[in-house]
Amino acid sequence: MPLKNSQYNTILRWYDQLQAQNQRQLEQRQEEIYNAIPEIARLDEAIARTGADYARRAVLETSQEKGHESGNGALSAFHSDMERLNREKSRLLTDHGYPNDYLEPVYHCRDCKDTGFIGSRKCHCFKQAVVDLVYAQSNIRSRLESENFDTFRMDYYSPEKDPRLGISPRENMENVVAACHNFIEHFDQGPKNLLLYGSTGVGKTFLSNCIAKALLDRAHTVIYLTAFQLVDILEDNTFGKDEDSDVTENMFTYILDCDLLIIDDLGTEMNNTFITSQLFLCINERLLRRRSTIISTNLSLDKLQREYSERIFSRIVSEYQVLFIFGEDIRVKKAISS
Repeated sequence: MPLKNSQYNTILRWYDQLQAQNQRQLEQRQEEIYNAIPEIARLDEAIARTGADYARRAVLETSQEKGHESGNGALSAFHSDMERLNREKSRLLTDHGYPNDYLEPVYHCRDCKDTGFIGSRKCHCFKQAVVDLVYAQSNIRSRLESENFDTFRMDYYSPEKDPRLGISPRENMENVVAACHNFIEHFDQGPKNLLLYGSTGVGKTFLSNCIAKALLDRAHTVIYLTAFQLVDILEDNTFGKDEDSDVTENMFTYILDCDLLIIDDLGTEMNNTFITSQLFLCINERLLRRRSTIISTNLSLDKLQREYSERIFSRIVSEYQVLFIFGEDIRVKKAISS
């Protein structure tokens, strides 16, 4: 997945800044603790001396060609001393009301320790940084501050039972939200897919954003695209219309490989045979790669089957959990209340 040098360097600079920020935070905590608990400053000095003494002994024994058994004994004594000093340090921290790891390095991503790499392999946080860079997610990220499970309101859905369906919009939405939480909680156990369908303004996009935020908070790579945006990328990747072909190639690759792809408002794009074939490629390839997808649409299942190929419809109904949402248009309700 080639990146332009400028793009790659932008990400590496961000990691450098992150590491510098982490170091400043650690130094501030260390200064705070040394002032509050002077004994810990003395313990840190003892830890440093113990390490230096062991290093000197190891060099000396190597130069004098002492036996392997002697070296093992020194190493065992070194570990014993270090464990004792660190236990005392942890005890002092907790006795004074601090977490016992308060002086440990602080990382945004503990998997790669904010380096972007685990060995020679790019960390999941690096992949998300690339996604953020090559495709501007600022719109969805700003929306996630206001559209998440903490701000979700069930009172927009009527408790009155629909006589045709035998269930109220609120009770139905409670079931849908429970299914979404289940989707999130079991996300790491294998690929899962959702189809959210219903009329305009019933909360499909809002709910997709709720799921997106929950998974982004767990360091999963998430790409949100409207059907229009997805079609543009598919067309550009095929016909090379985009002047910046590196960006298009990266985006197409990440669409197929990100942990979660959200396709919003399927059915609003201009459809034709080419788009249908490319959409099938996208959906099918993600299934083969065992990647999760959420699709939202205003189309009924019957119309979805008529608008798209039988292959697409078959993949969706067999591989996706289908969730129907109904109720009044929430956007209209919000407009009236304001």
